[in-house]
Amino acid sequence: MKKCSVLLIMVMCCLASMAEAEYFKYKDSKQPIGMRIKDLMKRMTLEEKIGQMTQIDKKVASNEVINKYLIGSVLSGGGSVPGKHASAKTWVDMVNDYQKGALSTRLGIPLIYGIDAVHGHNNVYKATIFPHNVGLGVTRDPALVKKIGAATALEVRATGIQYAFAPCIAVCRDPRWGRCFESYSEDPKIVKLMTEIIPGLQGDIPAGSRKGVPFVGGQDKIAACAKHYLGDGGTHLGTNEGNTIIDAKGFFSIHMPAYYDAVIKGVATIMTSYSSWNGVKMHANRYLVTDFLKNRLKFKGFVISDWQGIDRITTPEHANYTYSIVAGMNTGIDMFMVPYNYTEFIDGLTDLVKNKFISMSRVDDAVKRILRVKFTMGLFEHPLADYSMTKYLGSQEHRNLAREAVRKTLVLLKNGKSAKKPLLPLPKKASKILVAGSHADNLGYQCGGWTIEWQGLSGDITDGTTILSAVKKAVDPKTQVVYNENPSGDFVKSSKFDYAIVVVGEHPYAETFGDSMNLTIPEPGPSTIKNVCGSVKCVVVLISGRPVVVQPYVATIDALVAAWLPGTEGQGVTDALFGDYGFTGKLARTWFKSVDQLPMNVGDAHYDPLYPFGFGLTTKPTKSL
Repeated sequence: MKKCSVLLIMVMCCLASMAEAEYFKYKDSKQPIGMRIKDLMKRMTLEEKIGQMTQIDKKVASNEVINKYLIGSVLSGGGSVPGKHASAKTWVDMVNDYQKGALSTRLGIPLIYGIDAVHGHNNVYKATIFPHNVGLGVTRDPALVKKIGAATALEVRATGIQYAFAPCIAVCRDPRWGRCFESYSEDPKIVKLMTEIIPGLQGDIPAGSRKGVPFVGGQDKIAACAKHYLGDGGTHLGTNEGNTIIDAKGFFSIHMPAYYDAVIKGVATIMTSYSSWNGVKMHANRYLVTDFLKNRLKFKGFVISDWQGIDRITTPEHANYTYSIVAGMNTGIDMFMVPYNYTEFIDGLTDLVKNKFISMSRVDDAVKRILRVKFTMGLFEHPLADYSMTKYLGSQEHRNLAREAVRKTLVLLKNGKSAKKPLLPLPKKASKILVAGSHADNLGYQCGGWTIEWQGLSGDITDGTTILSAVKKAVDPKTQVVYNENPSGDFVKSSKFDYAIVVVGEHPYAETFGDSMNLTIPEPGPSTIKNVCGSVKCVVVLISGRPVVVQPYVATIDALVAAWLPGTEGQGVTDALFGDYGFTGKLARTWFKSVDQLPMNVGDAHYDPLYPFGFGLTTKPTKSL
């Protein structure tokens, strides 16, 4: 009897070790990706498949939640951070902890962590903040944008994250839209040019790659996300999440070209838009997502919803969640950003599949696409981040690149009361100069929305150089720099300044909070312009996410510079103001006279702008002043 027991134990141990050593094809990096997907798919339960399709926010994520619900993806929404001023190491620790939760599941499928790195790694303290897209479009420089993509990828990897919800390739046709600063241009040709940021983020696709297959080239690159598909920048009156009313010819010729390029360049993911086309919500538009993007364009990556995007299929949102899940699934969405109510989504989708309201083939299509991206980017081989990349966060090399980008994004709209007497470049040697304006010494205002917090912030929010600090560094040591945020006219008149630099503009905003019907510069901006420029030679540096109303002030101003939202490197502004570099930027957006003209884009019959698309005065760099 004893012998039988011993034998039985030995057989069981033997079987256990054989099982342990069992070969899993999907874990073998030498196997073709198609074979690995097939092998893993046949092992997966419905529960495991639905887990892969679920993306939750860090605020509700934990090692245990990820393990229990088999979650496939976690994200940090705007401001969703491990702690205020968290270091790169703290981020890596957090992401790795979540990853361990995924790796300890039955099949050990690694999760992909996403974040809105839309102008550099903008949620993270001490990261390099690059100019927003509205400025980058001015450069018409795809090589520069590609470098910014590569730098951003390194900084995102520095925090252990492998996926960015960027680039936004919207074509903003109306500056009243609160996301206009996320758009490179009103011109689809410029937006298409700027898709070169995708190979910057992901790496260059290998020669001979099949069209539409996602590509992420190694551990210093990240998965990108072209967004928001489709027509988000064309909504009526520029209303965020609104309705784009246009015929198919106009819709496809304006809003689609950049997506053709993104797919050809191997973009890993595409995000659906909150907006509608002629009344049909994009999150429920099967024709555009499945028939066109997946079948016609042969896009093989995955389609992700926007934040609670399926909830907004109904009005009021979340009114009929079962319908929203069915509509989103049948549209062709593969991964669902359900940041908080993930159990409701998982339970709802499970019931709908079991009761045959959603086909298993639709579930399988979604999961295959998600796994393809994960295998392509080497997540199975390198699921955990190490600390060797942390050195890239906010590196000097990246800050130098951002400074160069700032210089190239500036557009000189006016230079001198007459062309014969230009004010710029400013002399560095002067006895006394004035720096004024609400935006002169405010890094948060300089960076705009989507910086540290979703809506942006005021003040010293991260490491960087304000325009005031940059002026002090640029001028001769003997030049006295007086800073007065909002001086009175009498103060300016009595102080005998050689010249003044006035920095004013919009306050930070993002998305719907930025929708504006009047596009005016908030007070005290106009008062500061009046008080300063009425009394001394002045250059106004405008910080804004789009063209704003300036016509009433132009006559008073000697020189006017559109600096957009330059980010952390304020010295890029002074590089041009003081002539170390020339002004080269040309408007990538039409600058209107009055909001009554809007929408007004280049090529329109009623085109009568204050500054036309493509306008921009140039200056030559000066050796020394």
